[in-house]
Amino acid sequence: MEKLNVVSPAYAPTLLTMPWDQPLDEWSGDLLAALPRGISRHTVRLISAGGLVFAVKEIGEAVAYHEYRMLRRLQELDAPCVVPVAVVTNREDADGGALTACLVTEHLRFSLPYRDVFSRVLEPDTVSKLVRALAVLLVKLHLLNFYWGDVSLSNTLFRRDADQFSAYLVDAETGEFHEPLSPGRRLYDVDVARVNIIGELMDLQAGQYLDASVDVIALGNAIEQTYLELWDLMTGELVVEGDAFDAIAERVARINQLGFDVGEMQIEHTGDVHRVHIEPAVFSTGFNRRRLQALTGLDVQDRQAQRLLGEMEVYRAVRYGGRLPLEAVAHRWMVKEYEPVVHLIPPELREKLEPAQIFHEILDHRWFLSQNLSRFVPLAEAAESYFEKVLPGHRDEAMVYRLPRENGDT
Repeated sequence: MEKLNVVSPAYAPTLLTMPWDQPLDEWSGDLLAALPRGISRHTVRLISAGGLVFAVKEIGEAVAYHEYRMLRRLQELDAPCVVPVAVVTNREDADGGALTACLVTEHLRFSLPYRDVFSRVLEPDTVSKLVRALAVLLVKLHLLNFYWGDVSLSNTLFRRDADQFSAYLVDAETGEFHEPLSPGRRLYDVDVARVNIIGELMDLQAGQYLDASVDVIALGNAIEQTYLELWDLMTGELVVEGDAFDAIAERVARINQLGFDVGEMQIEHTGDVHRVHIEPAVFSTGFNRRRLQALTGLDVQDRQAQRLLGEMEVYRAVRYGGRLPLEAVAHRWMVKEYEPVVHLIPPELREKLEPAQIFHEILDHRWFLSQNLSRFVPLAEAAESYFEKVLPGHRDEAMVYRLPRENGDT
């Protein structure tokens, strides 16, 4: 008999129909979703059932419950991670033999393992973007006093976020909360990330996904420098002589760009020297994302939100001379600019990318068209060109296919 620990009762009917009396690697191809899947030391399958997609991992019972609890707490803290659904224990096969417990999580829509990012994009600049995204994720987790213990590209999923990537924790087997999290544990996480990334990039070179001339050691070492710069930005003291207003405003803007709100701010001054300590509101990340959602109802990635808010500001300046507040313009921008473009996306291309990512890429495409044609290109014209010439070349990053049945599958 299976014992389910389910986050939402809505999942129980779907989970109960799965063949828990069979080893995971013997499950029928009818259940498998042909989505990109990363490397794991455990048996992992992406399962399509009841219109939903789950990641199912066979793992020891104690570890499964530990990882489930870690993911639950991270989710409650609004950390970027996969959503835990269930732990399945007491599994037995048809002969009464014990089977390994399973952890079930939601599949993160439009996400890619790092190897799949490289199935088409081979530029070293892409590696730098992934490393930076992982460094940002590590800073966010450390600010929540979470020690990861096994930081790597393989244990992370990436979603396109405007011209960058956002990183999500997938594997929390070795994770622990420590309050406070010591500098030693933080830096150990960074060093583990550095070593693992170098190994993973060497593996990409061996598979000819990354040019052999690329200095993977330098790229791997970059996570330490990036992390330390970001950590200092988030927690370091700002010392300013004279008028501190501009320096404080710039620091706050950079923190917001990383997706953090600002909590308390302490300012001490001696003569013309100001010492400023800005406390990030670590339980409230996604600054741009939440602002856009409040204005429009759209729920997108943070850099995508930043791009859309910027476009909204341009619309406000051009159409209304900047006289109306953004709150008054947001609905008009949605109706006049964003929604018409989204509605133009051909049905057969809608699973390629998220709508917000498509809109972002159309804005870039419009700029290139305007440069090449030496004239202003309207948004609708740019969208039609993008749908015809660019979007069809993207992979279907959200599409779920049925895998062909293998001999013996029923």
